[in-house]
Amino acid sequence: MLGVQLSLPGDFRAMNHSSEISGFRNLGLVVIGRNEGGRLARCLESVRGVRNRVYVDSGSTDGSIALARREQVSVVELPVPPHFTAARARNAGLAQLLTANPELEFVQMVDGDCEVRSGWIAAAVATLDAEPDLALVFGRCRERFPERSIYNALCDDEWNAPIGEAVVCGGNALFRVAALRQVDFYNPSMIAGEDTELSMRLRKRGWRLRTIDVEMTLHDAAILRFSQWWSRTRRSGHAYGEMAFLHPDARDPNWPRTVRSIIFWGAAMPMLLLACAMVSLILGPRGWIVTILVFLSWPIRMAQLALRQRRRGLSSRVARASGILLILGKIPQFLGLMGYHRNRITGRQSRLIEHKGPEIV
Repeated sequence: MLGVQLSLPGDFRAMNHSSEISGFRNLGLVVIGRNEGGRLARCLESVRGVRNRVYVDSGSTDGSIALARREQVSVVELPVPPHFTAARARNAGLAQLLTANPELEFVQMVDGDCEVRSGWIAAAVATLDAEPDLALVFGRCRERFPERSIYNALCDDEWNAPIGEAVVCGGNALFRVAALRQVDFYNPSMIAGEDTELSMRLRKRGWRLRTIDVEMTLHDAAILRFSQWWSRTRRSGHAYGEMAFLHPDARDPNWPRTVRSIIFWGAAMPMLLLACAMVSLILGPRGWIVTILVFLSWPIRMAQLALRQRRRGLSSRVARASGILLILGKIPQFLGLMGYHRNRITGRQSRLIEHKGPEIV
């Protein structure tokens, strides 16, 4: 072997990938999306070899439905009401898939902004075949364009889960259908964190989850603006609030502790700073000293988190951004947390919190 790396045409690579997975007759695949456009095109191309494919669309206006039909994928268009949720879309896709193919043993769940990597499905099926008590497996998800924004770069690190036994999974994973049936699939009312909540119920029923050392997906977060990051972070606060409410006894992860941290940094500390500033207008210099000391708690905590991230191997730039945004993000997380409880108390259904717009096909 002379060490020469051949560059294969894209069509050949796609064909080779398809041939790898075309033999899995006991496998199905559900793709969900809303206005993913070109991202969806890459996603569907990467899974052409799967025989049983369903695409579930949540009100797209960018041509996604026509694109999926051109790819000869079975399409489910979610009606409204009720409001769109990813969990509802996943359940609809699973229902369509299992009605047509009740004998399926495994199902790959994929978000429409992700491309499935060559070799992933074969490795995942082999892992589930070897360990009957595994409910699901997932692998390394990488960000497609981490260089385009600091937010994309942070997503790439977020996807980097430790290899081995896992406590929760993300949106992309290969499931054992029997495990999904046992816990009655996803919670359709959740607008975020539905995969994490499903993971908790699976573990409570004795199932195990695992991350394996295989490239699984290439993800396109497409977060290029601060406002997008803010919306995505607010959505995570909504999910944390709901997880803590549904699983108050959880210890791994400890959702109530996460909520307490959000309340402390996202509400209590800003209110304390504001109160100190108002009192300082009366007390003068002595009051301002206290205000400054309270304010310094933010940069100190940000620096601690940045140092921790740097020690994990992140670049200085990404580690600094991580430290800053982890603390600053407590504010939109608190808003999401309060939004969840407001809707819960008033009996209103939560709506999707989106950070992406349509990408025209």
